Amino acid sequence: MSKSLSSLNSPNRKFPLEHTRNIGIAAHIDAGKTTTTERILFYTGVVHKMGEVHDGTATTDWMEQERERGITITAAAISAGWKTKEGHFANIDHRINIIDTPGHVDFTAEVERSLRVLDGAVAVFCAVAGVQPQSETVWRQMNKYGVPRVAFVNKMDRTGADFFGAVDDIRQKLKGNAHPLFIPVGQGEHFKGLIDLIKNVAYVYDETDPKGMKYNTVDIPADQKDEAKKWRDGLIEALADFDDVLASKYLDGQEVSIDEIRSGIRKATLSMNFIGVIPGSAFKNKGVQMLLDCVVDFLPSPVDMRGQRAFTDDGEKEIAIGPDDSAKVTGLCFKLWSDPFVGQLVFFRVYRGQLKKGEALYNPRTRKTERISRLVLLRAMDREEIDVAYSGDICAMIGPKDIVTGDTLTLEDDLVLEPPTFADPVISMSIEPNSKADQERLSIGLQRLAQEDPTFRLSSNQETGQTIISGMGELHLEIIVDRLKREFKVEAKSGKPQISYRETINIAAEGVGKFIRQSGGRGQYGHVEIKLEPNPGKGQEVVNEIVGGVIPKEYIKPSTEGILEAANNGTVAGYPVIDFKARIVFGSFHEVDSNEMAFKMAGIFAFKEAMKDAKPILLEPIMKVEVVTPEEYQGDIMGDLNRRRGQIQGMETKNGLCNINALVPLAEMFGYATDVRSLSKGRASYTMEPSNFQQVPAQILKQVVESSSRAPART
Repeated sequence: MSKSLSSLNSPNRKFPLEHTRNIGIAAHIDAGKTTTTERILFYTGVVHKMGEVHDGTATTDWMEQERERGITITAAAISAGWKTKEGHFANIDHRINIIDTPGHVDFTAEVERSLRVLDGAVAVFCAVAGVQPQSETVWRQMNKYGVPRVAFVNKMDRTGADFFGAVDDIRQKLKGNAHPLFIPVGQGEHFKGLIDLIKNVAYVYDETDPKGMKYNTVDIPADQKDEAKKWRDGLIEALADFDDVLASKYLDGQEVSIDEIRSGIRKATLSMNFIGVIPGSAFKNKGVQMLLDCVVDFLPSPVDMRGQRAFTDDGEKEIAIGPDDSAKVTGLCFKLWSDPFVGQLVFFRVYRGQLKKGEALYNPRTRKTERISRLVLLRAMDREEIDVAYSGDICAMIGPKDIVTGDTLTLEDDLVLEPPTFADPVISMSIEPNSKADQERLSIGLQRLAQEDPTFRLSSNQETGQTIISGMGELHLEIIVDRLKREFKVEAKSGKPQISYRETINIAAEGVGKFIRQSGGRGQYGHVEIKLEPNPGKGQEVVNEIVGGVIPKEYIKPSTEGILEAANNGTVAGYPVIDFKARIVFGSFHEVDSNEMAFKMAGIFAFKEAMKDAKPILLEPIMKVEVVTPEEYQGDIMGDLNRRRGQIQGMETKNGLCNINALVPLAEMFGYATDVRSLSKGRASYTMEPSNFQQVPAQILKQVVESSSRAPART
């Protein structure tokens, strides 16, 4: 970076950029994310009493539904401060902005948008279960957004805890270059402290202090000295790949200093090719202070991250923007939330410049300015009013009206930041109010919730007039209906869930679309010819291959819009078409009669004609299902999955529990929670997440086409 750190920082900042950390806590369901966050808040002094998920008192689980169900539904943002006691960051306060994300796959959008604006992450794993299916999903999301991370192996106090097994799991299942920075002193009920491989000492917690504030620094226990040496040597050897000074010392057999190891870990972590691992037990208050030290010492500050991708408004030029308090303010709206007291809160990451209260920022999507009436720092449901937010800060704004998730707000008129991307919904159902009086409130409530949640979609069935809501799973839609009742006072009844099928094509085909109308006076003329071909796994793509100006440039965009609009309703059963490439190759125009609407209609006709000859097929969503069951119920559960058209992908037994992994069509998974409980006398649990789309078998296709013609539900 050409500018010095001091010149990037405003003199009015309380925390300089290099001492700011924006991190997320992400993991599989029940790995202990919220409990870990709660302990971080306690040790950093944000709260003075530790809340518990099981008691419904966790600070970041502030929604009623979260407290009742013991799950995290919405990502909560909190600011905290931490002071390291030694090392090169000695006695300097750091601000840590933390986002606690949900583990349940139905709320994966919360994880996706959080990771888009974070600089680093803590991946939490259960010491007993190791890497679980949702751990893999979160890991892929971190890789997608290039987020450096450390791993916290939680629940070390549980029977069956295996720290080194979890490290091996990260290496094998996630292909992560994982190395312990600390190893446990004891495991399970004997877990009482951590061995610091960097400083070569042990921390043993004082059992008379249940809050975990007191621990003694002692020599490494004699029976673990060899083990600690082996892991420390392995750590230094791994770091030699990232640091030349450390490598030459290591190869020459010289002693490597603590500062050199720290510097090597930081460099390796920022490279995205190294994961430091820390053991602990958030519930038993052990290891969280060491985790906080690692967050400050090894995870990136905003100045360590590569420049954010931004585009000029027309999308033709790409530039990189980095943090700089003296630049024109630019940032990303990554979340919207309806607050009962202040109205709409807009969560905002400031990427550069200083955002001031009362400022008017430009939104390139709407081409309008939005006034920021108030700025707040968040403590979950508590707020601290501020006058200015600096580069690298995460804050919330009150005032902007016409905003959606992913909008850029800027003082530069033609700059657009890359927004987060979200998965399409896989399940839909109808919803209608219980009375006429509820009709307007239902409409307002649904619009608000759709604004907040990019994976929640609204549509209406043209034939029946029903309102259709679509989301990521049964729980997702259940929470939506519950929120309508609690927050918007709407009593509504919902229909049976419907699957969000998709259509695609098998072979290439050509289509000609002509829209010609002559009825006296000025007519309509549009002519588009396309080549349609399969585009597996790459979504919808429309390419302009017109040469010689046979279609003028101004008619390419409406032609493209027509093609994409036609793709919303396929020819098999009227479901959206995915994974195709449409190439606009030829056409013609009329000097007087051609207009944008005519070319849009021509695009629609060309796509529909090409679809007929492209051997279209119907696809159904396939779910990745993991069932954890006592071994005695393994046979019954596998038999039941087979009856549901499931394909068993693998099975492993650990500590008397059997993990069954299968791919099962979503259509066969309704009501599975009840069935798996009855098959296992309540002792089995399962998780489910979208995997891919596969062709619907012939025997099922007829039923789907018939039911969709009666009551289609579209996303």
